[in-house]
Amino acid sequence: MASVAVIGAGIMGRGIAQVAAFAGFDVAVYDVDRASLTAALAAILRDLERGVERGKVSPQERDAVLARIERVEDLARAVGRAALVIEAVPEDLELKRRLFEQLDRLAPPQALLASNTSSLSVTRLGEVTGRPDKVLGMHFFNPPPRMVLLEIVRGAHTSEVTVAQALDYARRFGKEPIVVRDRPGFATSRLGVLLGLEAMRMLEEGVASAEDIDKAMELGYRHPMGPLRLSDLVGLDVRLAIAEHLWRELGAEAFRPPEILRRLVAEGKLGRKTGQGFYRWPTDDAGS
Repeated sequence: MASVAVIGAGIMGRGIAQVAAFAGFDVAVYDVDRASLTAALAAILRDLERGVERGKVSPQERDAVLARIERVEDLARAVGRAALVIEAVPEDLELKRRLFEQLDRLAPPQALLASNTSSLSVTRLGEVTGRPDKVLGMHFFNPPPRMVLLEIVRGAHTSEVTVAQALDYARRFGKEPIVVRDRPGFATSRLGVLLGLEAMRMLEEGVASAEDIDKAMELGYRHPMGPLRLSDLVGLDVRLAIAEHLWRELGAEAFRPPEILRRLVAEGKLGRKTGQGFYRWPTDDAGS
């Protein structure tokens, strides 16, 4: 199979790498931070070990997945033979645009350049490359190995061939894809963030506890997870960045970040990855 390069070894990047390797692809994982690469491989191993313990992953599958993942400390080598490059760096448009300029120079001419962005403009990323027709969004959901949805984002210049190739990758990854146009927040973030922000405002107003607000959506609307717990899982810093972006781009007051969200982020209470957000999380969950 063709190889996949994943740029960024954080929670999403390492999850995407695991998905691609489980699907049979050789995967190169790159990050500017060597410690993040080490932590990513350790986290993938832990997740696979849990799968073995639960009988959902065989020891042979675990070993095969690990053998297909290579940690790479040089960007040019990471993407040099890739057919698909998936960027999973922080939600900062200028950071991503600088990265896409590099990827355009270093990746093979036919390689697809995909962003895991949950809200930023795919078109703006494609503009800095010489291959805007091959640039698209591939928005995975946290945690990537278990979440079935994959949002394919078509930029203004993304070709039909690229969309078709992305859909093929999505299905080979074992995902259920949807295709959306390049609009702020796409389909999923625009709806999900709106619900999450309103739940935060309700908590601020004392309408109900975080647990009961979440239970209302879980039991009353059959959501598998309430909006506040989901915000903790996504990361409150990520939620804040997306909300600010949507507030600027759409000009709708509904996307103005609530004070409680700003306060928690300022205090370093970012949700599951730090052990505390709207909920307290077990210490073995933090950073995993």
